[in-house]
Amino acid sequence: MPRSHNSLHDEVAERLRGLIFSGDLTPGQWVDEVLLCETWDISRTPMREALKVLSAEGLVRHEPRRGCFVNEVTEQDLDEIFPVIALLEGRCAHEAACHASDSDLMALATLHDQLQAHAQAGRIPDYYATNYTIHESIIAMAGNKWLAMAIGDLRKILKLARLKQLNAPGRLAQSLSEHLAIFSALKDRNALAAEEAMRIHLTRQREALRSLMQSQSSRLSSLMKLDVNPLNPPKVQMT
Repeated sequence: MPRSHNSLHDEVAERLRGLIFSGDLTPGQWVDEVLLCETWDISRTPMREALKVLSAEGLVRHEPRRGCFVNEVTEQDLDEIFPVIALLEGRCAHEAACHASDSDLMALATLHDQLQAHAQAGRIPDYYATNYTIHESIIAMAGNKWLAMAIGDLRKILKLARLKQLNAPGRLAQSLSEHLAIFSALKDRNALAAEEAMRIHLTRQREALRSLMQSQSSRLSSLMKLDVNPLNPPKVQMT
């Protein structure tokens, strides 16, 4: 059964998101529509419709007579996005504390046990994955589709930045402590405390990212003063 035009452009949009989020299409890179159409054996129409969708999501930008480029997330963007997503996810935690069932909290307890184990073992990729599942679970428990939609849109933008805030010194233990505070408030069904704990968690993520960026910038500046290429450090002479 042939696919409809809408289902095809949705599929193309999803494939483009995959290329962006995987890093195959990097921030600032031009999207070669002709090459992708040839590679995927599709016409230009679904490609153009898909790019309109991604443009509306903020993942790409269209420049007249030049085409589409993958968007770049600036430090100012992060400063503006994090307070908003902190408010939204904070509200989700508030509503989750009001609506969560006993089985919801039991499932969340299992996830937090996994999170703690990953933190203690230093398994950062596994920690990220479980952390994501916990946030999604809290959003689902809130049962507010509009909050979920708004958070999902902002998360797509944040994924462009390929953020790694857990690499900041001490951040892994701090993040775990914040998550346990959120979960404690949810178990107590204390909506205000859950909201505040979630907002603190997201705010501190931004602080950790800023600290990490400043540290990396300082290191790069020091290397440049020494005329050292950070990708090709000098060899140590053995005597």
